[in-house]
Amino acid sequence: MANPTPRVRMPAQVKAGQVIEVKTLISHEMETGQRKDAEGKTIPRKIIKSFSAKFNGKEIFRSEWHPAVSANPYLGFFVKVPEAGTFEFAWVDDDGAVYKSEQKVTIG
Repeated sequence: MANPTPRVRMPAQVKAGQVIEVKTLISHEMETGQRKDAEGKTIPRKIIKSFSAKFNGKEIFRSEWHPAVSANPYLGFFVKVPEAGTFEFAWVDDDGAVYKSEQKVTIG
């Protein structure tokens, strides 16, 4: 599979104190390590094992994922935006690879 691609959808401009929905999706095979290839060999496990979101450097959301999570996992959550700033999102793979995305939000 190609390099996992993270995507984030959220408003770019909000009112101070507004609650917004953040929608994330990452293109990833999420191989469980339980399937076998055509030769009968076990395909090694390779999943996104955790996700975190920060706002202006402070962690606001974290989740741990397991092999039962589907390929190309989608995650949505709500957050109150107190001020303008930057959201940082990180997905961590079994092999330690980290896939990141950033979104800025302004107050208007």
